[in-house]
Amino acid sequence: MQKRKICVVVTARPSYSRIKTALTAFKAHPQIELQLVVAASALLERYGTAIHYMEADGFKIDAKVFNVLEGENLTAAAKTTGIGILELSSVFENLQPDVVVTIADRFETMATAIAASYMNIPLAHIQGGEVTGNIDEKVRHSITKLADYHLVASEDARERVIKLGEEPDRVYNTGCPSIDLAREVQKSQGLTFDPYENYGGVGAKPDLSKGYWVVMQHPVTNEYKDSRKHIETTLEAIRQYSGFPVLWFWPNVDAGSDGTSTGIRSYRERFDLGEVHFFKNMQGHDFLNLLNHSKGLIGNSSVGIRECSYLGVPVINIGSRQHRRHRGSNVIDVDYNTQDILQAMQQILSNPKAPSETIYGTGNAGAQIADILAKVELRFHKTIVY
Repeated sequence: MQKRKICVVVTARPSYSRIKTALTAFKAHPQIELQLVVAASALLERYGTAIHYMEADGFKIDAKVFNVLEGENLTAAAKTTGIGILELSSVFENLQPDVVVTIADRFETMATAIAASYMNIPLAHIQGGEVTGNIDEKVRHSITKLADYHLVASEDARERVIKLGEEPDRVYNTGCPSIDLAREVQKSQGLTFDPYENYGGVGAKPDLSKGYWVVMQHPVTNEYKDSRKHIETTLEAIRQYSGFPVLWFWPNVDAGSDGTSTGIRSYRERFDLGEVHFFKNMQGHDFLNLLNHSKGLIGNSSVGIRECSYLGVPVINIGSRQHRRHRGSNVIDVDYNTQDILQAMQQILSNPKAPSETIYGTGNAGAQIADILAKVELRFHKTIVY
């Protein structure tokens, strides 16, 4: 029996964590030939070069697409997407996949969806149907309408995709593959690696044995002009805080990320931040291990809503980036306000552990996704159901 060629396009460092266990399952499945394409910021050194982690994990890269336009603004994002369509069309022409898989909601994923759709290649979308209230939601729902198969992460998302007019028998609630990693990490009794030795970074190297906070804050694309002001609010909270060390992660390549990065660099030059260490990136398993043993996560990353709900890690979610996304009791929502952030930190320290919740799955998504895509009847046309 001829193997089904499944082409997965990874465009950013978070996307690798979101798809890693599915990639492993694709690679091991007797009916699947995995084709892996790495594109956009997943190839860039300043964002941690996620491709190195993929290669270290034993994945063969079938194609690389360098399509990120410098600028980190709305125009650059639009042009990066356009270049991605051009380049990925050639990649798909060469690889001749049976199915293309695109992940989540970043602007680069739109290029994957458009190229595959216009080439009549069945498209599978992972993590559709969620809401956040910013440009990512527009991208996510647009990809839902372009996609032929929907591997969603929650029942709430499944119902929304069906309400968008998609055929119910093509919408599968598999849970999120990143929860598979969280399930493995949950068993660890402590940090299983040395963050400084393994990942370098800059800043102080405080003792982490008594506890620490993790910060990951990205710009909000429809508020990108305020990104520097937003990050300085969080920096000021950390500067005023006297307690546990802080491990801070660099932002994604989004419109406004230049303002976020400049804000961090400028603030470090003007003020002593004390026991704060900055990292570019970290392997998904290690990052979740780090989160699992932290006091909590501060910022606006979806990892706080998704993986941290499963791990029971407290989260201070700042601003509108995760607006309306289904969340667990581990999340405290605050605005861009230094005192609100500090108050939330004290609230968490007074009640340090949240319950584990399975909103986004129970930890077996990768194998489910592989089995579905290996066996489902392939179609790239839709029956109108609305």
